[in-house]
Amino acid sequence: VWIGSGTIACRHVPRRPILLPARSPYLPIRQCPLLPQAATSTFSRATPTINRAATSSSFLNAAAIAASSPLPERSELLQPFFSSAMAKDPVRVLVTGAAGQIGYALVPMIARGVMLGPEQPVILHMLDIPPAAEALNGVKMELVDAAFPLLKGVVATTDVVEACTGVSVAIMVGGFPRKEGMERKDVMSKNVSIYKSQASALEKHAAPNCKVLVVANPANTNALILKEFAPSIPEKNITCLTRLDHNRALGQISERLNVQVSDVKNVIIWGNHSSTQYPDVNHATVKTPSGEKPVRELVADDAWLNGEFITTVQQRGAAIIKARKLSSALSAASSACDHIRDWVLGTPEGTWVSMGVYSDGSYNVPAGLIYSFPVTCKNGEWTIVQGLPIDELSRKKLDATAEELSEEKSLAYSCLS
Repeated sequence: VWIGSGTIACRHVPRRPILLPARSPYLPIRQCPLLPQAATSTFSRATPTINRAATSSSFLNAAAIAASSPLPERSELLQPFFSSAMAKDPVRVLVTGAAGQIGYALVPMIARGVMLGPEQPVILHMLDIPPAAEALNGVKMELVDAAFPLLKGVVATTDVVEACTGVSVAIMVGGFPRKEGMERKDVMSKNVSIYKSQASALEKHAAPNCKVLVVANPANTNALILKEFAPSIPEKNITCLTRLDHNRALGQISERLNVQVSDVKNVIIWGNHSSTQYPDVNHATVKTPSGEKPVRELVADDAWLNGEFITTVQQRGAAIIKARKLSSALSAASSACDHIRDWVLGTPEGTWVSMGVYSDGSYNVPAGLIYSFPVTCKNGEWTIVQGLPIDELSRKKLDATAEELSEEKSLAYSCLS
């Protein structure tokens, strides 16, 4: 019976209705055995709203029928509400470095449906190095204890082949961090070795259209190495994470203007996931009561936008380490979910996001680099946004971060030889 703007009540036992939120993901209520077809014809999952005028009399009739009808079994009543989510085959998702900080924050988000949606079951494949095996098993125990309805299995292993077998999404969080006294080439050499091994395993054992997101730094160049050693994986399926920087830029604009972050869109992160990245607001807008307005117009402070704003986003990771004494974990995990979700499920119309992707020469960026561009996503494919005007300041910054990436690429290839 209709009882309010957000709730539908179905009689189950006397004075004990089942209450279902009107926008529940489990709302194929047209199948409810308590309601006749006449009362339920206006319901659908795609548009779970109610035409009160069309259904008011039907609901009153349904209430009378329900009051006099034999009560169905609880399982009979609830089964239709869960059928749509249970019908999908689970997707196998790999997380490397899963016992680490980011992995620990990331795996429950995936298991809860944050990454692939609230109706997509998943099987988690977690990989880490042998010294972390015990901690990895502890993460598996916690996943089991959390009883996530969408989580249909957990593989926790230190064997890269077992971890990569059958996966359709791979989140590469594991890598060798730079330690005090280490030269850049030393760090690069360690990561080249790691990503060469993991690339070979993905090449041979992952699902044919596996989507790969590299998170571990240097993310752009690690992704490039992975691409070199997994040639059968399409180059468009290998990306790196700059969505964290993108989200940081959105957050800074939101704080500056005192608006909801969801009302800010179309910032861009160009280039490398490093301190040379270029956070660009020249095409960004904010939703206001009078329509969308350019960020530059609303901020009205070019000195801040061209100075402090850029450095704050570039150095945000270092600031978090200084504050927490640990690197970003929660925000990195959340951004990884955002990256994959938009890639798989699509970006909203008129909105783009930042992804580190294989350069095709767009915006005069050298081809063959993994470089962050503005992209839109549809049907599981990303497309670089074309035709945006680039001013003189932006051109210099795009070129500077491309130069750094070219140097990293040369260094990585020297490690290979």
